[in-house]
Amino acid sequence: MAHILKKTAFKGVTGPVVTIVMDGVGLAPAGPGNAFCLANTPTLDRLMKDYPLRTLKAHGTAVGLPGDDDMGNSEVGHNALGSGQVFAQGAKLVSQSIASGKMFTSDTWKDLISGVKDGKTLHFLGLFSDGNVHSHIDHLKAMIAEAKKEGVKKVRVHILLDGRDVGETSALDYVLPFEEFLSSLRAPDFDIMIASGGGRMQITMDRYEANWSMVEKGWHTHVLGEGRQFACAADAITAYREEYHVIDQDLPAFVIAKDGKPVGTVEDGDSVIFYNFRGDRAIEISKTFDGGPEFDKFDRVRMPKVRYAGMLEYDGDAHIPAHYLVDPPEISNTMGQYLAETGVSQAAISETQKYGHVTYFWNGNRSGKFNEKLETYVEIPSDVVPFEQRPWMKCAEITDRLIEMIRSGKNRAIRCNFPNGDMVGHTGSIEATRIAMEALDLQLARILPVIDEVKGVALITADHGNADEMYETDKKTGLPKVGKDGKFKAKTSHTLNRVPFIVYDNFYTDAYTVKEDPDKTFGLANVAATAVNFLGYEAPDMWYASMIDLK
Repeated sequence: MAHILKKTAFKGVTGPVVTIVMDGVGLAPAGPGNAFCLANTPTLDRLMKDYPLRTLKAHGTAVGLPGDDDMGNSEVGHNALGSGQVFAQGAKLVSQSIASGKMFTSDTWKDLISGVKDGKTLHFLGLFSDGNVHSHIDHLKAMIAEAKKEGVKKVRVHILLDGRDVGETSALDYVLPFEEFLSSLRAPDFDIMIASGGGRMQITMDRYEANWSMVEKGWHTHVLGEGRQFACAADAITAYREEYHVIDQDLPAFVIAKDGKPVGTVEDGDSVIFYNFRGDRAIEISKTFDGGPEFDKFDRVRMPKVRYAGMLEYDGDAHIPAHYLVDPPEISNTMGQYLAETGVSQAAISETQKYGHVTYFWNGNRSGKFNEKLETYVEIPSDVVPFEQRPWMKCAEITDRLIEMIRSGKNRAIRCNFPNGDMVGHTGSIEATRIAMEALDLQLARILPVIDEVKGVALITADHGNADEMYETDKKTGLPKVGKDGKFKAKTSHTLNRVPFIVYDNFYTDAYTVKEDPDKTFGLANVAATAVNFLGYEAPDMWYASMIDLK
């Protein structure tokens, strides 16, 4: 089918329509944990006071997740922003596949299981929590139970501790019950143990090739069995907390050993399942397992001949990994495709940490461009330092290039992501996150006059919350939780709060009205139709409705 947009009576704005995603900036009541409100943000304050402001749902069913207790994330958020639609996403897809049994009848599952029935080991590797952003421990447990049922004799589990999508020091809340679960399954003909682990921001789960050394550490830990040895995961967590005084995501790697030997190295003939369903932090470890002799990111020392599969296909165009358990959602009819086939020039920009979001995820989990001549993608390399040390990140450099794009006149539609609120928010440092918000506000103050200069429009929004709740909250009192040390307990995960949607326009207000939303039905998927209306086009019927009415 042709993806051509129809023109409206409104010819569209003269300058570009610039969609600015303030990653991780939600709306919550002012309080001691709201870094957004604590920050000095005169530009955003003015925008929310003087320009049309609506709030968007950015979590749960509004972005394709199973329920409204599920936090949104940048991947599903950008899928919704870029496609104008809502598709069943990672956790829901996997849960449905397990519940129906479809996963266990797939050729990939059958191959993985058949390969280890002769005494080889089935390994599970992934984020170990029920955060439901990258993975869910219930998926892991279901696969382990099925493996035993199908006659697998030996299983090893390699756990990446969370503390980011769940409580910052909650690791033992998952490890101890899981050990009981394993004990209930263990039998003379079923040998199962946790074999290795470490914090998710220390090993294995790097993304966008920002820090391959994390993956190298993970390889040495999980595959080679190299590292500090402990009798069990709980001992490792307890010892590291006392020694390093860091939250779960930053705990060092550990290896479980018996009689001085690691219990779960990966050997020839084994099968390995990476059970994360979210793709960004799964791609590099998948490349490492799937990579042939040409792999050059680090020295793997030895490359065991294994069957490897991911939970999903993490990159549909590059086909990473080669084998996966659950088919991805088919996201079609995206805004990028419609604009390209209509002949509308477009550009996308962010720094490395979120570059994939304004390109791959925005385009419906699709790598590459729809039209090389009409599309410009710009990646500003991110710093490889802890984000709390440089909370401004690359927002000034992004703005430098964005201003060039706006003034060039070459791009009718521009999308930009500022990662500060999310990446710094994840560190748990409220002071750093406050600075991140102030740095972002300074950049908006630079951008808006340039929008006016070319008679453009800016749509300013976010993909989910984070910086808006930096402390864990007591549900009964609504006040921040206090830890044993008497200090507020840091919250490093996303939030369930709505996000802002601001229409910045000083030229075309006679051509439309911004719809009211008394029932709070607007979500991220409503942004695409709004953007193409400002460009002078009707939105396709399958998209969620525009938030403006053209006169």
